[in-house]
Amino acid sequence: MAISQSELRVRAEQFAREWASARSERADSQTFWNEFFQIFGVSRRRVATFEEPVNMLGDRRGSIDMLWPGVLIVEHKSEGEDLDRAHAQAIDYFPGLPESKLPRFVLVSDFHRFRLHDLETGQHNDFLLEVCSLGSCAIW
Repeated sequence: MAISQSELRVRAEQFAREWASARSERADSQTFWNEFFQIFGVSRRRVATFEEPVNMLGDRRGSIDMLWPGVLIVEHKSEGEDLDRAHAQAIDYFPGLPESKLPRFVLVSDFHRFRLHDLETGQHNDFLLEVCSLGSCAIW
């Protein structure tokens, strides 16, 4: 059953309020993304994995914070960390991914700020997670 626009708004506002004080990648990022997907009625486990191991250039190994194969790679940081650096880190994982897993989108976040890069169009959008008031929320 499809989720109505008004139900999405309610879920998004509840999510924003619940996560307004999140700060630590290590402590909260996986729960954050599981609950983010639930806004849309999607079980993250059905589409994406956490800590996907990947070989990088120069015999280095890394772990992708979250990978939805062919769709999205997420690099999550603690509050206030550099999102440009997070984006560069996400791109560094690409040489170790098979063609079928290369994503269209790169999303970087520090809980409160998000930057979504569309690799096909070259566009990126920045948005904030903020607690919505009076039934109105600019990001939703």
